[in-house]
Amino acid sequence: MRKGLLGPSLKLSVPASSDQASFSKFLTESGTFKDGDLLVNRDGVRIVSQSEVEPEIQMNIEESMRKQIAQELKINQSAQCPYVVVCYQSFYANGVISIILEYMDGGSLADLLKKVKTIPEANLAAICKQVLKGLMYLHHEKHIIHRDLKPSNLLINHRGEVKITDFGVSAIMESTSGQANTFIGTFNYMSPERINGSQRGYNYKSDIWSLGLILLECAMGRFPYTPPDQSETWESIFELIETIVDKPPPTAPSEHFSAEFCSFISACLQKDPKDRLTAQELMGHPFVSMYDDLHIDLGAYFSNAGSPLATL
Repeated sequence: MRKGLLGPSLKLSVPASSDQASFSKFLTESGTFKDGDLLVNRDGVRIVSQSEVEPEIQMNIEESMRKQIAQELKINQSAQCPYVVVCYQSFYANGVISIILEYMDGGSLADLLKKVKTIPEANLAAICKQVLKGLMYLHHEKHIIHRDLKPSNLLINHRGEVKITDFGVSAIMESTSGQANTFIGTFNYMSPERINGSQRGYNYKSDIWSLGLILLECAMGRFPYTPPDQSETWESIFELIETIVDKPPPTAPSEHFSAEFCSFISACLQKDPKDRLTAQELMGHPFVSMYDDLHIDLGAYFSNAGSPLATL
């Protein structure tokens, strides 16, 4: 097994007769692929017993669409950026799309939060800088909107690297349908304009909204929106959606965080996307560089938190 790879290819069995929406829904809502005794999802890979392995998921997709999906995945292999998860190889054969992805041994930011609960500002600044560089690459060089940026789509490793993953779905949708208003992704981190379903669709600024919510969640140790009755869970997804659309955006409590962090979050969480800064503009925000002199060692920080995934 070549070091740095997942090893066995990830096989997606895709029978004929459905549509691209089925493929997108499978990736974003299920997101898990199984091959033998390996369980692989957007967070990484772990070894599982045969009793844990579910039957192969069948997806009904037209032959022409399967080939187009495979072609788009090949295009994604051209992504050469240290801040996005590498797709080493993908190919289509006998009705199966196989993908070989970079292995990130620290799991996801969501996994890390389960361990540490909150992330110190200085560490968040170092994480933020890497995510912004990844977004700059996707937005300005590849012209890709991620559409589903969230803690589980930011992967980490023992070297202290933070990389964006799962943007392949966005690339496929961008090319195959030309529609930026296709409803895929996780409601919690969706921008107000996405939820509103504006006829203009949405643009790269929707990813900036998601980034602001992610950073604020990491800092506060909880999702930034609180249910009206102060309970731990929302009664329904519709209640959360209504809150995101109709209520003021969340802010970072100034008594607990630096003025720079509060300002950065505010620059991301503007209801009107025109008022949000771009990834490139945010790179120049004081918060991103204010802790540079501390030479934060994210590798040590991630390793001390403990990796939730198996190391191959």
